[in-house]
Amino acid sequence: MADTTTTADFARLRETRAAHPGRIAETLASRVRRPALAGDGKLFIVAADHPARGALGVRDEPDAMADRYELLRRLVVALERPGVDGVLGTPDIVEDLALLGALDGKVVVGSMNRGGLQGASFELDDRYTAYDARSIVEARLDFAKLLVRIALDDAGTVPTLEATARAVSEAAALQLPIMLEPFMSGWVDGRVRNELTTEAVVKSVAIASGLGASSAYSWLKLPVVAEMERVMASTTLPTLLLGGDPSSQPDETYARWADALALPGVRGLVVGRTLLYPSDGDVAAAVDTAAALVHPGATPSLAERTPSS
Repeated sequence: MADTTTTADFARLRETRAAHPGRIAETLASRVRRPALAGDGKLFIVAADHPARGALGVRDEPDAMADRYELLRRLVVALERPGVDGVLGTPDIVEDLALLGALDGKVVVGSMNRGGLQGASFELDDRYTAYDARSIVEARLDFAKLLVRIALDDAGTVPTLEATARAVSEAAALQLPIMLEPFMSGWVDGRVRNELTTEAVVKSVAIASGLGASSAYSWLKLPVVAEMERVMASTTLPTLLLGGDPSSQPDETYARWADALALPGVRGLVVGRTLLYPSDGDVAAAVDTAAALVHPGATPSLAERTPSS
C-alpha cells in the first residue's frame, strides 16, 4: 500500500483539533466540490461509517478498524485512486479527511444513524446520532445516508422507521439527496442478521421507498443478491450497489457486481471494509479493480500504479 500520509500530517491534525477546532468548519467551507453525477453519471463511493456503530471487524480480525491512523491512511490511498468518486463517513471520519486535504473534488456522503450499536439489545432501535440533513447541508457535503433495518419481530423497528421518515422528509425539503440502505432483518442466535434473499430485498425496497413526505431526493443502497433484475424492477429510485466481500471468491463476486452494474437504474457501487482491508494488503489494487467495474477504463495499468509498500 502506497502511504502518502505522514506523521507530520497527523501531528497537524491533532494540533488543529486541540487548539483550532474552528478550522474544521472553515476547511469544509472552502472544500472544492463537484457535481455528484459528473462524467459517465456513475458513482464509486468508499464507505467508512462502520466504526461509529462499534463494528470494527473485518473478516476474522475483530479489531481491524480500531487503529484510526491506519484507517485514515487507507482511506487517503483509496481516495487518491482514479475512478474513486467519494467517501461515506460519520462526522469524525469526514472531518479528519477534510483536515488531511483528501476531500477536494470528491462526493462526500454524511452518515446519519449510528445509535443501533452492533451487539446491543437496542441494535434495531437505530436512532439518528450522527449527522442530520441540515448539518450535512451546512457542512457543504453532497449526500446523506442512513441504514434502515426492518425487523418484524423487534419493536425497535417502529421508532427507526418513524425517525427515518422524518429524515427523508427533511432531506427532501432541503433538496439533499439521501441514500437509504434497507434490510429485512431479525435476531438469530442473539445477533441481528440481514435476510439476503431476493424476496426480502424486494420487500425492503418497497417499505423504504415509501418513507417520508417525498421520495424526490431518495436513493437506495442495496446488496447484490440473486435475481437482481427482479430487485431493480421493484423500484424507479436511483440505486447504488452494496458490495460484499470479494476475498473468498473474487472472480465470482466481481462478475456479479459487473452484471448488476449493467442493470437499468443502477448508478454505481459503495464498498468499504473489504476494499480498505483486502486480504493481500494492497488497497490500491483492490480499489482499482472495483473502480474499473464502475468506470471502465479508469483503472491504470500495473506499470502506472504507485509501487506498494
